[in-house]
Amino acid sequence: MTTKTADGEKWKERGVMLRVFVYVFATHAFAGFVYLLFYLGQHAEK
Repeated sequence: MTTKTADGEKWKERGVMLRVFVYVFATHAFAGFVYLLFYLGQHAEK
């Protein structure tokens, strides 16, 4: 295994971890927004 290949693997691993972090953050942000909409709708004056 050359250093170039090892560096490429590290960058791929970092890219995957960054992508997973972004997807998890975006999913939780969207779920929080939906929860906020339901909360506000439930407490709105009718």
